[in-house]
Amino acid sequence: MTRSEFETIAVKLHQKALKVCLDFWSSKDDAEDAAQETMIQLWRYLEHIDAERSVEALAVRVAKNCCVSMYRKQQHREVGPILDSTKDYPTNTHDSDPQGQLEAQDTQRMLNEALDLLKPRERQLFDMRAVMGLSIDEIASQTGIPKLSVTAMVSAARKKVFTELRRRIKQ
Repeated sequence: MTRSEFETIAVKLHQKALKVCLDFWSSKDDAEDAAQETMIQLWRYLEHIDAERSVEALAVRVAKNCCVSMYRKQQHREVGPILDSTKDYPTNTHDSDPQGQLEAQDTQRMLNEALDLLKPRERQLFDMRAVMGLSIDEIASQTGIPKLSVTAMVSAARKKVFTELRRRIKQ
C-alpha cells in the first residue's frame, strides 16, 4: 500500500479503530490513545499492508491488540512496583504519616497473602524473576526447566498474584 492510498482511507480507518477502542475502554481519552496508537502501527507497517486484502479488518485487529497492550501496561504500573523490589517485597514505608504507614502495611499483608497462594515451584520461579531479577534464560539454566515452561509458569504465577491482589483491593 502506498502512502497516498493510506492517507485517503486513514480517516475511515481511524473511525473504525476508535469504535473498537471505545467498546474496550470506558474512558474516551484511553480509547482515543489506543486508536491513535493503532494508526501509528498501521503507518509503520504501511509497505507490508496488502491493499487487496481488507485493510479495515487489519485496523480492527491492530486496535484490539493496542487496547490489550495498553491495558496490560496499566495493570503492570498499578501492581508492578510492589513486585519489583527485594525479597520482603517492601512497599513505600518511608511515609512519615501514620495513614501512609498503615496503607503500606496493609498492602504488604495483601501481597504476602497473595504470594502464599502460589505453589512452591511457582513461588520459587516468581521470586527468581521478580525479586532476584534473573532472566528467563538464567532461571532455565539454574533450574533445568525449559525456557518456554519457565515463561509460562512465571506468567501464570504473576497472573495469580495480580488477580488475587485485584480481588482483595476491590473488597
